[in-house]
Amino acid sequence: MNDSIPCDDEPCYTIGVVARMVDLHPQTLRNYEQGGLVIPQRSAGNIRLYSQREVERLKKINRLTQELGVNLAGVEVILRMTDQIEMLQIKLSLLQQQLNTERERRA
Repeated sequence: MNDSIPCDDEPCYTIGVVARMVDLHPQTLRNYEQGGLVIPQRSAGNIRLYSQREVERLKKINRLTQELGVNLAGVEVILRMTDQIEMLQIKLSLLQQQLNTERERRA
């Protein structure tokens, strides 16, 4: 893997950059953090640093609130359920791989 290309979970964007990327005010991002919708990492100097995955999550929050009219409580539920579905899909994929490996071993 190329070290110059950040992975989705690498915190690399400051709050000002992210605010421009997702077209939200920095205070809105702070409110989302306070509400637990996103949890940016902090630098040694206590600066918020967002990953690409968090930027995508913020875009999803913005879409839900602005385009679909979902309130923040609803957004929280939707995000939690989406996260659970993604985790279950990963578990299902792993179990399918284990089943296939076991079938190949027995064949």
